[in-house]
Amino acid sequence: MRTILPFKLMFIVGFLLFPFLCSEAQNASQVTGKVTNQNGEAIPFVNVVIKGTSVGTSADIDGNYTIEASPDQTLVFSYIGFDSREVAVGDQSVINIQLQEDIAALDEIVVVGYGTQERKDLTSAISVVSSDQIQKRQTTTVAESLQGLAAGVNVRGGGQPGQEARIEIRGLKNLQSANPLYVIDGMVTTANRDFNPNDIESIQILKDAAAAAIYGSRAANGVVIITTKKGKKGPLQVNVSSKLSITEVPRYDLAGQEEFVRLNNMAYDNAGIPRQDLNLDVNTDWQEEVFRTGMIQDQNVSFSGGGENSSYFMSGNYFGNKGTVIDTKFDRVSFRVNSSGSKGIFSVGENLAISNSKNNEIGGPEALRGNPFIDVVRMFPTIPVRDESNPGGYGYGKSGVANTFGANPIAISNLIDQTIENLRIRGNVWAELDPFSWLKYRVSYGYETSFDDFKYLRREGSWTLNQPQDPSFTDQNRAQSQTHLLENTLTFDKEFGKHDISLVVGTTYQKDSYEQINGLKRNLLVNPNTGEYFDVLDLGDQAQVGGFRNESTLLSYLGRLEYNFDDRYIVNAVFRRDGSSRFSDENKWSNFPSLSAAWRLSNESFFDINNISDLKLRASYGELGSGNIGNYEYQGFINTFGAIVLGNGQNLYPSATQVRLANSRLRWETLKQTNLGVDLSMFKNKLQFTADYFVARTEDVLFGFPILLSTGNDGGNPISNAATVENKGFEFNVSYNKVVNNDLSFNASVNFTKLNNKLVRLGNGLNESIQGNTITRAGGPVGMWYVLQTDGLFQSQEEINNYTNSEGEIIQPDALPGDIRFLDINDDGEITNEDKEVVGSPWPDFEMGLNAGLNYRNFDFSMNWIGSFGATVYNGYRSTVDRFDDDTNYRSGIQPWTPENPNTDFPRVVKGTTLNSRGDSDRWLEDGSFARLKYIGLGYNIPANTLEKIGFSRARISLSAQNILTITDYQGLDPEFSNNNIFQRGVDLGSFPNVQTYSLGVEFGF
Repeated sequence: MRTILPFKLMFIVGFLLFPFLCSEAQNASQVTGKVTNQNGEAIPFVNVVIKGTSVGTSADIDGNYTIEASPDQTLVFSYIGFDSREVAVGDQSVINIQLQEDIAALDEIVVVGYGTQERKDLTSAISVVSSDQIQKRQTTTVAESLQGLAAGVNVRGGGQPGQEARIEIRGLKNLQSANPLYVIDGMVTTANRDFNPNDIESIQILKDAAAAAIYGSRAANGVVIITTKKGKKGPLQVNVSSKLSITEVPRYDLAGQEEFVRLNNMAYDNAGIPRQDLNLDVNTDWQEEVFRTGMIQDQNVSFSGGGENSSYFMSGNYFGNKGTVIDTKFDRVSFRVNSSGSKGIFSVGENLAISNSKNNEIGGPEALRGNPFIDVVRMFPTIPVRDESNPGGYGYGKSGVANTFGANPIAISNLIDQTIENLRIRGNVWAELDPFSWLKYRVSYGYETSFDDFKYLRREGSWTLNQPQDPSFTDQNRAQSQTHLLENTLTFDKEFGKHDISLVVGTTYQKDSYEQINGLKRNLLVNPNTGEYFDVLDLGDQAQVGGFRNESTLLSYLGRLEYNFDDRYIVNAVFRRDGSSRFSDENKWSNFPSLSAAWRLSNESFFDINNISDLKLRASYGELGSGNIGNYEYQGFINTFGAIVLGNGQNLYPSATQVRLANSRLRWETLKQTNLGVDLSMFKNKLQFTADYFVARTEDVLFGFPILLSTGNDGGNPISNAATVENKGFEFNVSYNKVVNNDLSFNASVNFTKLNNKLVRLGNGLNESIQGNTITRAGGPVGMWYVLQTDGLFQSQEEINNYTNSEGEIIQPDALPGDIRFLDINDDGEITNEDKEVVGSPWPDFEMGLNAGLNYRNFDFSMNWIGSFGATVYNGYRSTVDRFDDDTNYRSGIQPWTPENPNTDFPRVVKGTTLNSRGDSDRWLEDGSFARLKYIGLGYNIPANTLEKIGFSRARISLSAQNILTITDYQGLDPEFSNNNIFQRGVDLGSFPNVQTYSLGVEFGF
């Protein structure tokens, strides 16, 4: 992982340093050639010197060189940012050279909040991810591209077009699954689905409190700093890339018609009720009807260049994702312009990005209907896709024939249109004044606005049994959000002998606003010629309108002091003071300090280990904040739509009443984190190792615990500062880079993360909170599995009669042979909720990432593995298809218990009773461990001598695949599912799985 210095800056430095001394050797002959990097791009101004002499030359701007040398001499090729190469001349007259990047040199500069630092001088935990690691993957959002690339960074995505991944940095920080803070080119913003990952130069992930403290109240969940590409000195450079991907969604192994009919009849027979009159003339494969082969297009073009005092970078991108589920699609068009210029002590620049995205989503209004990954397993294979006898003409459940309340996903996709369109403009303009070499003043103004357009069209028709006859209607809203960010910073940076001091002070002011108007109309007109509904709001009746507006402000003061003595002892102190309008006057302000230090042992006089290039110990402590609440949570919510009848005339008067209780004492969440780390480099920086141990404790966690409606609260649960959450963890990253010879090089890295979370206390007088099948108790992890425990199957009536408690009472007297035996934990002679126990954790024991790459001549190969081990998860798919008390389709190949088949772990199937289908048992819990080949790719760089004939400077062809191999015992579609409910994070119920992706890419530049 590295941050690449601008090429043109390296060109200039190399040009100035080279002495340009030439002399003529005896028996010398002319040697020519071209110098390129590992991607086939020319490297200008490379130093070419005859070894042992001062005779040499430099390559031109296209990487070409000419030098006089004799056969017994050796040429040395060197350039800043690359490993030197030596080549014996011999009888060669043409010597083309490929230089490998010097990983250590390229890692020197790291972007941190409001400045940069040399990587070797970092005193806190920061991971760096470069653009080539991000852009080789086919993803919609930045977060997806980070999977497995940085220790301590957990990312869970999915295959729904436009779906945004969930990212956690160093585990649970609060009870709301909040995303980290994103900073793009100094602008506090988001890096969601409307951001183009192709524009990224590098990513810095600030993981501990000392690194993130400069962002104060918004940094408790970590900070992701994104630096986009900039222009470099030189002529216009045009780069074009095109990637086409085919996607496939994993599928369930469901029973076909014959097997379904046999099992369904068995369940009804065992219940002693008449069988359904199943339609045996129909055999619908609902997965075949709903799922399809998807396609992704990613087209990108960029223009860059610059002169002595200015630079520019422009890019355009189209990203289109036709989903693997019917009626799902995501499209994005984006443009970017980054430019800068300087004159004397004054510099100015801007970063501007414009994007327009549109997302088509499939979905119904009910909680468990409209999700295709639930619908396809609830619908029978004996139900037709279309049935003209039903309103709208679609097939679904029918009493006595198909007793299911599953929804027809084909009907939903045709009867409901749901689109979200977003136009976003964001950027900043900055100016710098450098009156002295050691002093810099910078002012920056950032602005972001988003125009959101939501449309929902409901046509007449039904998709499920006993559905009310709803009229057609359209529900639409228009919204705009705005962010203004004004920042002023003053930077002092100077060396005094062995003392190096850097000081940054500044102020920031941010104002956010959001406003929305919405409208709904029913009984829409229909075009008689086409049958299409008019979806404009002036065509319909029963109008409803609404709207709201809110805003918030944040004022901050910040400072950072860095002190380095003799490159051995480094101290970094940060202080930030934030004031937010989201809190009342008494709690509006809070302070966020941090202190970190490092000791570079390798620079001590007593340290003498040749193979160790660098050894540094780090320690830090810091405090961060979080205010993940609405804008007016500390104020009461008033309902102004009430009315009251008063007086002799019984007149109706408007009224208002408070409907939501408020807490005026709300204050910031505070994260207090301690970090201990070590950085080690060996064998001339070829082997690098980083390890960190941290303890993070979040106090005054903001959360809305449920309260009784009898309190008069009817507007959501009021927020309070209640819980305390603690995280402890260990992470390390080890990487190795080796250049074997002129043709072969390779690299590999492994990262490892182990986290333990604990809810120290719930607060508000609570000791535990139960949600679904999980329990959160003070002193234990969040969301532990709290269920009944199964103990095999009863094989006979005698076993049932003998299953008694200590008092001799039969525990399950209503059971029959083949039913599940549950453990009577409290020995009261019956199975109740009192018998539930904590049986597992949804949190993995540890997670890993493995990255490897190989370069051989013009070929390059890379792969990325991710792994998560030890988590127990809830298989919602099995809890649906294996229950049999409710009518759904079933898993293929199951062998239920029968008197003729007693040697099975699958209970007897029976309709209409939950005896064997209770959702609150450990029957549905599984090991969620997995290892996944997340990415594998092969590329070929077309040789430079071939490209010269067509005028290109570089060209590359690549083949890659994602998610094609997963090693797991989990029986659901995807063990890498995502659930945003922090208390039920291990529940997989209809999550969109990651899709298998096969990509062909072409890149070229000139």
